[in-house]
Amino acid sequence: MKPAPFEYHAPASAKETVELLAELGEGAKLIAGGQSLVPVLALRLAVFEHLIDLRNVAGLRGIEDRGDAVWIGAGTTQAAIGRSGLVAAKVPLLTRATPLIGHFQIRNRGTIGGSLAHAEAAAEYPAAALTLDAVIETLSPRGQRSIPAARFFTGIWSTALEPDELLTGVTFTAAAGRSGFAIEEFSRRPGDFAVAGAAIAIELDGDGDGAQIRRCAIGLFGLGPTPLRAAAAEAAVTGSHVRDARTDARAGEIGRAAMAGLVSVPSDLHGPAAYRTRVGAALVAAAWRRAVTEALGEAPGGALSEEAAGG
Repeated sequence: MKPAPFEYHAPASAKETVELLAELGEGAKLIAGGQSLVPVLALRLAVFEHLIDLRNVAGLRGIEDRGDAVWIGAGTTQAAIGRSGLVAAKVPLLTRATPLIGHFQIRNRGTIGGSLAHAEAAAEYPAAALTLDAVIETLSPRGQRSIPAARFFTGIWSTALEPDELLTGVTFTAAAGRSGFAIEEFSRRPGDFAVAGAAIAIELDGDGDGAQIRRCAIGLFGLGPTPLRAAAAEAAVTGSHVRDARTDARAGEIGRAAMAGLVSVPSDLHGPAAYRTRVGAALVAAAWRRAVTEALGEAPGGALSEEAAGG
């Protein structure tokens, strides 16, 4: 099939873009990489009178070192993020999430802003942004706004963006001190959206096994209508000694605790809710072990995604 007819717009600036959004109203839709929107339009699952192409908008691409933070323009492709040495050094979780996104052709076109704005609950970048407490920057005719990732994802494919608001960039706090990061997911085929996934970010305070876990973030994806944080499990482990949290038994406990209280786990042709929950617990445990190992400066172990899928 082919998309329904639409009027094409190619603004050159963010200001011009938001003015168009305000003028055209709900009949307008932004397109960045188009990896989610184009199939929807082609199948006529959605119809828009106006399509606003962001490819020529100045200032939406780039990766900047801002000392204790890294800024990434919304129009920056996933492939560029995956190749960035700066991102690898200062936002390693994002680097590790990137190869899990679709296929390389998709990453060559898809953008970080498009992924966040689309808000697919099983996608990697929204989960990474939530896990890392990223701040999402926007522009509208009323001015600029900064939205914490914790308040950005509001429901199935929905966000806190206003109809006349453009996502312009994302700021990530740079990794500091003794920290560890890991992301694990299971999908039926390479490139598919995750049946379930987990992202871990931890920071240690102190040396050796006597170090305490100063910060712990457990992100979940594919396990609800939005990416999620396992807040109760995070609180339970924060402040504990890393020696008490590094065993396989403790990792399993943390995985199960992260699943406790989930009330909207999907159940579909990829697996019932109970299956996703078991997989999710095993993925959290696997990611936890890898993140702790990295924080302690030890050789990383292997991923346990296949083991998790068999759970």
